Amino acid sequence: MPLVDGRWAPHVTVATIVSDGRRVLLVSESIDGRSVLNQPAGHLESGESLAQAAVRETLEETGWEVELTALVGLYQWQAPNGSEFLRVAFAARPLRHHPQRPLDGAIEHALWLDPAELAGHPALRSPLVARCVADWQAGRHYPLSVLEVV
Repeated sequence: MPLVDGRWAPHVTVATIVSDGRRVLLVSESIDGRSVLNQPAGHLESGESLAQAAVRETLEETGWEVELTALVGLYQWQAPNGSEFLRVAFAARPLRHHPQRPLDGAIEHALWLDPAELAGHPALRSPLVARCVADWQAGRHYPLSVLEVV
């Protein structure tokens, strides 16, 4: 359990479900020598909003500029190693691709997959990957205005 000044402090992460109409954008990344699939995702950095973090992480991991269209959900998860995460998942549409842009360190490549290909996929980074896509497919699209920076 992560503690900061004696208080519980989960890792706050963002993830983006980018769709081109029939496929979703994923990344293949190397974690402990194993290739796994994930949404473009990463940690919230000091001074940025959740939405800014999602747009930044998507560009850094895939080379795609995106426009956020909806909030998909908030997910609390404890990894097998005991790390705890609070994930904020967004839906987005692709705007522009920069194929020559270098991708973040552990990212092997970005790829587009049909959501059905994720169901039961053996190499997902976490169960949140399939869950966020399933919620997005089920119509969980909340207005971005539910998130406010004050």
